[in-house]
Amino acid sequence: MHPFLFHLKEIPLLSKWFSRATMRGFSRELRFAVPWGHIAAKAWGHPNRCPVLCLHGWADNANSFDRLVPLLPEDFYYMALDLPGHGASSHRPPGVPYYFPEYISDVLRIAESLNWKKFTILGHSLGGNIGGLFCSIFPEMVDKLIAVDAYGFYPSTAGAQREQLKNAISGLLKLEKEQGSPRVYTPDAALKRLLQGNKSVSKESGKILLQRGSTEVPGGLMFTRDLRINLHTPVRITVDQCLEFQKNITAAVLLIMADDGLIKDEKWNLSRPPCSLLLEGYRNVLKQFQLERVEGNHHVHLNDPERVAGIISDFLKMDIVSKL
Repeated sequence: MHPFLFHLKEIPLLSKWFSRATMRGFSRELRFAVPWGHIAAKAWGHPNRCPVLCLHGWADNANSFDRLVPLLPEDFYYMALDLPGHGASSHRPPGVPYYFPEYISDVLRIAESLNWKKFTILGHSLGGNIGGLFCSIFPEMVDKLIAVDAYGFYPSTAGAQREQLKNAISGLLKLEKEQGSPRVYTPDAALKRLLQGNKSVSKESGKILLQRGSTEVPGGLMFTRDLRINLHTPVRITVDQCLEFQKNITAAVLLIMADDGLIKDEKWNLSRPPCSLLLEGYRNVLKQFQLERVEGNHHVHLNDPERVAGIISDFLKMDIVSKL
């Protein structure tokens, strides 16, 4: 048995949903000890195969990849994390915000625990941006980065750093004063609440995320995610800083953008700064960079995984021309 293997308690109230919502593909549950508790994960395939670390988006969890991974090549070992404060992972210690750079530390902790010297990162949204920054800080560890509806970086608006930090500090203190007992929902009400907060998630996809993102308590279900993840991250890097980090990436990079996803917002349009600058940076720096557009919305990998599975599979299997 894998040294980190454990089994999560099933949620009976959701079993009737999950049996219909899940796709083929057997996964194993894992957890990794960290100083504040544990990071939970699930894995598909044999640990001796080439590792692919799957990182979910904001407020999602490892189930975000349940419908995609079974469509990908069986020659790889796929591991999807519950980022701290999400899914079955421990919340960060009380009194501290969720600093974005801490997610880089989380990835490194997992890689070192498994003695991974080189691996691929497959990230959606927040997970794709974590992957981009990790690739630039530890370029020797990543051979490929696949970002779904993400640019690999999430730059702040010029001159907005002070306001960003102020809002993060104020928001944390306000939450600490106002936070009461977690709300308990019926399964139907919990699903409704999840879908209200995630407009791009289909009903069936919502059931998949809810299965891992909630726990049974007397009277119904309670969401497991830490409310602090809803607050502004205190620090975001500027576009110029993103471009400097980008120069260190040696991995092959694949960006998959959904037509009704991020790029539908003028702020994240492919042809306008800061996004156009990031794309130009990839093209100038990398020997292997691929940009694809697909039909679908921000959660296309979960709602309609067949629209991205072929692109991702081909990229995983291609030979790498390493800059190293």
